[in-house]
Amino acid sequence: MAEVSAESRIEAPAGKIWARLTDWSSYGEWNATHTGFPAGGPATLEVGGTFQENLKLMGFPAEVEWTVEELEPARVLAIRGKGPMAVNVTTRYTLTPDGDGAAVLRIDGGFTGAAVSLMAGRLRDSATAALDESLRRLAGLVT
Repeated sequence: MAEVSAESRIEAPAGKIWARLTDWSSYGEWNATHTGFPAGGPATLEVGGTFQENLKLMGFPAEVEWTVEELEPARVLAIRGKGPMAVNVTTRYTLTPDGDGAAVLRIDGGFTGAAVSLMAGRLRDSATAALDESLRRLAGLVT
């Protein structure tokens, strides 16, 4: 298993950050691993909803079938995915208001499966760098 996390205090209200986080048409502007939604982003965001995403991590393209596991608008979005080579992926976005007009966005991710054990260290490093870059980009779009 490889687990990753990153967080950043963003000088924007949680609602504004959430709106950008869930704006599927501009998802690629901030998400460093995202390369596209083969069938478009989720039509509606609800627990149990599914969507496909193309992404690139460690230089390798992958398609992930995501399922929304937890949803609290402007607070929490947790998704679980199935990727290539029987790799399971989790991503959890948690927004916490932090003072006037700011919020902390934390992103936690995990990768499990036989293929992960062979490259856990490289995967962890690559995914952490992508999370940090994604947070930097997202902050630039909402502040």
